[in-house]
Amino acid sequence: MTKLEIEERIIEVLKTVFDPEIPVNVYDLGLIYKVDVQEDFSVNLDMTLTAPNCPAADFIVEDVRQKIEAITGVTSVVVNLVFEPEWNKDMMTDEAKLELGFM
Repeated sequence: MTKLEIEERIIEVLKTVFDPEIPVNVYDLGLIYKVDVQEDFSVNLDMTLTAPNCPAADFIVEDVRQKIEAITGVTSVVVNLVFEPEWNKDMMTDEAKLELGFM
C-alpha cells in the first residue's frame, strides 16, 4: 500500500466513527484537523470534539484509534486531542450541515 492509499482508507474508516449524540461522522463534522502518515506507515492524527467536556470523548478517541490501527499496513496510531482552533459548525461538510438542519 502507498501512503496515499492509507490516507484514503483512514478517511473511509473515520466516516464510520460517530459521536453517540450526533448522527454525523467525525470526519464530516470537521473534527479531524490533521492526518499525517509517515514513511513507516505510522499515523499521527489531530482531532477535536464539538465541546471540550464531551461525555463521549474517551469512547470517540478510542474508536478512532482502534479503527485506524486495524487498517492493513498501518504500523502505529497516535491520536492527539486538541482544542485549538476551537471547533465550530463552519468546519462541517455541506452534507453534515444539511443532515443537522444548518442549511
